[in-house]
Formats: sequence, structure tokens, C-alpha cells
Amino acid sequence: MSGKTDPQIVTEILTAAGIPKEEIAGLLPLALSEAELTLAHSEESIKREGHLHPGVRKLLAALAETGSVRQTLVTGNIAANAALKVGAFGLEDHLDFEVGAYGSDNPDRDCLVPISLNRVSGLRGEVYPVERVWVIGDTPNDLKCARAAGVRCLLVGTGRRGFVSVRDLGADAQLENLADTVSVFDALFHGSMPTPT
Repeated sequence: MSGKTDPQIVTEILTAAGIPKEEIAGLLPLALSEAELTLAHSEESIKREGHLHPGVRKLLAALAETGSVRQTLVTGNIAANAALKVGAFGLEDHLDFEVGAYGSDNPDRDCLVPISLNRVSGLRGEVYPVERVWVIGDTPNDLKCARAAGVRCLLVGTGRRGFVSVRDLGADAQLENLADTVSVFDALFHGSMPTPT
């Protein structure tokens, strides 16, 4: 399921359960609504059993302090579930959810970066050249999504299969994790931005 959209995952589950293809489209909204409800009831267990990867909180704060970076989510999760997961770890303050793109916007992950760029242009009046846009992810699908939009990709080894699964995929940059904020800034800005303290 890594890197897939929620609608894609639900469609695959319903297909595997033997539901005819022509019926799946009608069942999908109900199934996604149920997924949202189920996750909402799991927020406390997410807080209790989940964990934040090293460096994530510090990196988001450092990027926010640069003043020229807009951070958002481009994720296969439906919007409500993405917000809940981020909120469970107190990361919402540094992310502009309104300009993000989610599995609820399009079941095809490769369409999400353009959706987000259109939103940031329409809602914030900001247009970013593709060479300044980064997808930071930890699956091959994150790289595929970035390449489809013509933007850059930093892959980190925080996914289920670790760094070995992403290090040789040809991303613009790759790191084992996000623990060293200076290394992340160096990868993203190539010395063109101030080094975080």
C-alpha cells in the first residue's frame, strides 16, 4: 500500500473481494467515508502507538522560518485522514493544508502535485518554478509522482523497507532520514538558502 492513494487501495480491496468493477465506483464514496470515520476513532491509538521520524519536527520548523518556503501535503490519504495523522503529532502549524492535494482529489497519485501547484497559485497567488518544488517522500511512488509533475524529489529511508529500497532510484537527492537538518537544507537548497541553526 506504500505510496498509493486511499481510493486506489480501497478499489484494490473491493476488487480482491470479488466486487464487480461496475459496482466499485458506487461503493467507493461510502467506503472512503467509513475509512475516515474509522481513523477518527483511532486518533488516540495513533498518538500512543505511532512515532515521529527523527528530525521531522525540527525540519518543518526550520523550513517555516525561512520565509520563502510554503509547506503542504501531497499524499494519497484522503484530506481528513491526512489532517488527522499530522495533527496527532502536532505538526499542523507548519503546513498549509488548504493548498495540498489528497487522494480525495484524485485517485491517481501522479495528478496530485499539479493540483497542489494550481491551488497555491489560485489561493495564495504564488507561482513556483518546477526546479524550486520538492516532493519529500520515502517510497518509489513518491518519486514517480514527482517525475510525473516535472518537480524534484528527495527520498528518505524512513519507509517500511528502509533506505535500501530508495537509495538507487535516481532521485534528485536521497538521505537515510531527516535527522540532520543542515544536510536536508543542503540537499534542497544547494547552498542558496541560509543554513538553519
